[in-house]
Amino acid sequence: MRIDKYLKVSRIIKRRTLAQEACNNERVFVNGKVAKPSTEVKVGDIIEVRFGDKIFKCRVTSIDEKVQKNLASNMYEVIE
Repeated sequence: MRIDKYLKVSRIIKRRTLAQEACNNERVFVNGKVAKPSTEVKVGDIIEVRFGDKIFKCRVTSIDEKVQKNLASNMYEVIE
């Protein structure tokens, strides 16, 4: 699954366009490398998103096309 879609489906970022902008502005990293919106994400990957001066870091635990809002946080495990 593309990183921009994963961020939207898992509700880490509210909208896909905002996820694409974050990737284009080099604020999203997958396994320590800058991620483009089309970067593929697999189970076990480490995602790091920078929101201003805060850093959100998580590990991908599942990849689902559609998820209910209350179950979206099960798609990742927060590391820091």
